[in-house]
Amino acid sequence: MAYVRKDVSMLTSAERRRFVNALLEIKWRGVYDEFVRMHIAYYTADGERGLRAAHMGPSFLPWHRRFLLELEGALRRVDPAVTVPYWDWTRHRSTTSLPWTDDLLGGNGRSSDRMVVTGPFAYTQGYWTIREGVTDGPFLTRDLGRPADPITLPTKAELDSALAERVYDTSPWDSTCTKGFRNKLEGWKTGRDDVHWRNHNRVHRWVGGAMLGGASVNDPVFWLHHAFVDMQWTRWQRRHKGAGYLPARQPGPGDAQSGRIVARHEKMPPWGVTPDEMEDVSRIYRYA
Repeated sequence: MAYVRKDVSMLTSAERRRFVNALLEIKWRGVYDEFVRMHIAYYTADGERGLRAAHMGPSFLPWHRRFLLELEGALRRVDPAVTVPYWDWTRHRSTTSLPWTDDLLGGNGRSSDRMVVTGPFAYTQGYWTIREGVTDGPFLTRDLGRPADPITLPTKAELDSALAERVYDTSPWDSTCTKGFRNKLEGWKTGRDDVHWRNHNRVHRWVGGAMLGGASVNDPVFWLHHAFVDMQWTRWQRRHKGAGYLPARQPGPGDAQSGRIVARHEKMPPWGVTPDEMEDVSRIYRYA
């Protein structure tokens, strides 16, 4: 029977505690840092060589869907009652609202060094040391809303604009796509800052600190954010029935994207599952 992923605002105090405790347990076991390393390893940008499985390509959504399932599986091996909640950033938009409470993810970083000092993931609690990342800092950092150069969270209208797209993705299958659901949700766009970063990308920018770049998994909010992004793929699938993952096949040999993206029936590293295998997860979980 499918389990349920809830809006973070629907969690009881006991459910919040169990979710946090499961995260802390897999961190203590060394399992959590494996997820950080994996995301860093597959964070390949347009300008780099090689396959782009996780970002800036069509497999952004199925890759992160499987990534979430792997993390959720690790949590449920600790506590079978735990599922990953989602953070609806079109509704919970304050720096002091959920999920930034002391009993869940803790709050913003302090102004001097962006170090998170409240909640269970604060460095001073002794349970959440950053061991894998792009900086040498051992503590979790955040810069919610980026007060020095303010940025806003995406709105419902901006998210709806992505959901209205009728095709999943389009050529050139990278960060420069101007049409297609995938890139409008992932959020790459030319322009200045608040315009440049849309939807998924702008949330990473709004949180700031550890959520910037390939090591963003170091902040547990990564999972709540990506659960909401995954939910949007489910919503898009229901709205546009029959409009599945694209491309169906690799671009031709002369195309610059040939061999750099994952086609519908090709295996995504590191798991060996294909995008089409990730399209229907209704027997595994559903969203409340």
